[in-house]
Amino acid sequence: MEAIILAGGAGTRLQSVVRDVPKPMADINGRPFLCYLLDYLSTQDINKVLLSVGYRYEIIQDYFGLQYKTLDIRYVIEDKPLGTGGAIRKALELISGDEAVVLNGDTFFNLDLKKMVDFHHVEDSMLTIAVKSMHNFDRYGTVIIKDSRVSGFEKKTFKQFGYINGGVYAMNKAISKFFDYGKDAFSFEIDVLHKKINDIHSSAFISDGYFIDIGIPDDYKKAQKELNHILKGVHG
Repeated sequence: MEAIILAGGAGTRLQSVVRDVPKPMADINGRPFLCYLLDYLSTQDINKVLLSVGYRYEIIQDYFGLQYKTLDIRYVIEDKPLGTGGAIRKALELISGDEAVVLNGDTFFNLDLKKMVDFHHVEDSMLTIAVKSMHNFDRYGTVIIKDSRVSGFEKKTFKQFGYINGGVYAMNKAISKFFDYGKDAFSFEIDVLHKKINDIHSSAFISDGYFIDIGIPDDYKKAQKELNHILKGVHG
């Protein structure tokens, strides 16, 4: 199975703690955050990773090269910012099979990818979104689920309980037909998910695995304390 990691972001919200490197290269206990994602993927039946890179991509290329542990690494370079949608579209054109797992490069969601992909097949979905249940939160929008199908999304507001998009997807290459070919740069979340979800045969894979988003300084600091422990559990 191939995986695509969206690693092109500059990390503007992390400028107070991370400077002059792509966000996935933010230091976590002496190692780039991207190492933790690749360590995780190396335990999940993934053999090839396409890194979608843009801002200061040479830093990522120089660090990881073409091999990381058991993973073959390839690069999809954005000459200009493409947004998450444009980045996914460009990377999907380069996968060798008909489907791939896609992950955000600034979140870590400890779920069983094989189970998720199996679920994706059983549901015969074009898109499967990994979602996490949360209590008493207002930082994230929520995913509306009906009979395992994703039926819509709600904007950020305080929720006592809800499901959030965990930033991990299983998707078929054919989903590209729903992408906006009128522009190069667009958001997968806003322009595809929020606007076209009812046209896409999509499912929600619910997981209670550990989740963290390093996109803000508070969670970046939290990751320093927690990620090493979580990865020991993954390898164990």
